[in-house]
Amino acid sequence: MYLTAVQITELIQGALTGDPCFKVYNVAGIKEAKEGDITFLANSKYANLLANTNASVIIVPLDVDVPGKTYIKVKDPSLAFMCVVKEIMGDLIKHPEGIHTHSVISPKAKLSDNVAVGAFAVIEDDVIIGENSIIYSGAYIGRQTVIGNNCVIYPNVTVRERSQIGSNVIIHSGTVIGSDGFGYVEINGRREKIPQVGVVVIEDDVEIGSNVAVDRARFDKTIIGKGTKIDNLVQIAHNVRIGENCVIVSQAGVSGSTIVKDRAILAGQSGVVGHITIGANAIVAAQAGVTKSVPDNTMVSGYPAKPHKEAMKVNACLQKLPQLYKQIQDLQKRIEELEAKF
Repeated sequence: MYLTAVQITELIQGALTGDPCFKVYNVAGIKEAKEGDITFLANSKYANLLANTNASVIIVPLDVDVPGKTYIKVKDPSLAFMCVVKEIMGDLIKHPEGIHTHSVISPKAKLSDNVAVGAFAVIEDDVIIGENSIIYSGAYIGRQTVIGNNCVIYPNVTVRERSQIGSNVIIHSGTVIGSDGFGYVEINGRREKIPQVGVVVIEDDVEIGSNVAVDRARFDKTIIGKGTKIDNLVQIAHNVRIGENCVIVSQAGVSGSTIVKDRAILAGQSGVVGHITIGANAIVAAQAGVTKSVPDNTMVSGYPAKPHKEAMKVNACLQKLPQLYKQIQDLQKRIEELEAKF
């Protein structure tokens, strides 16, 4: 399939400069693009990269011109490029259709219209799955789980019993929803397991990456709020409450009973202790270790995490430690020499 430059312009409602007849067959990054590809520039400060691109058509911000190239100006290049990707590459994304004969579905489960279930998927008693949802091969859906409309559950996802998943949710391979929380009590020198009888609630429009663990609550609910996006290899412990439209990046970990408010960002490998609150719009920088609550609209970094500007000052001082240590040694030697004279 291909689109001409003028067809793309109409699709994304942009302003075209250059050859309207150029044919676009594929999408690519600025550096990788070749003839027949379309690429985009999200930020005008990188406009110098466009001079050497081989793309046939470029989507650019309103304040960028590309002499000698065919380009389309739009208000939001990232959003426009996403629309083009869906139009040109949509045929590459082919989900399972229908109910595979090698799937195992309880007669007590209720599947709505146009649900697809792949081979060797298992759907237990009293599961409810909404319209147009897709359960890939090898997925396990535990009893009394509810899954909304237009969800995609990829291969080898495990959704444990009584989980509640909203509509338009995507869960990638290897993720476990509703695993037991990490709860033990020491009795006579042994750690005895505390039953974890709560549930996981995942609200609408959430996407969860591969190999993520979202633990069920001890008694109540672990909640992932509407629109939140979770990267691969993230741990969400029991009774955590993640707000709406949060971003949690790879290898981050959130300990039990912590609250993460709306639109907060936890960057890669950050760690958060339990029973604290991460404020709305807060940013926890990569590898930060958060040991106390973070106010709204605050960026923290370092370990223990502190306001980012303060952490930068501390780090700057740390870089000078070898020099300061040498200076102290020199001063100590001079003091000893002076004391020896009196």
